[in-house]
Amino acid sequence: MFGLGMPELLVILVLVLLIFGAGKLPEIGAGLGKAIRGFKKGVQEPNEINVSPKPDPDQPGKKSA
Repeated sequence: MFGLGMPELLVILVLVLLIFGAGKLPEIGAGLGKAIRGFKKGVQEPNEINVSPKPDPDQPGKKSA
């Protein structure tokens, strides 16, 4: 995984704990999870966008039944 071994991951974890504190870690994890889910959802959606106009029932010039 990106050339990171267990010692490197432990050093990163300790630095994150020092910078953000233990109380913020659950919030950071939740935010990261939401971001990953949003990214996956965005990747799975089709790339095409429907730009055709929707019919407007209040459009002038059209007779309503």
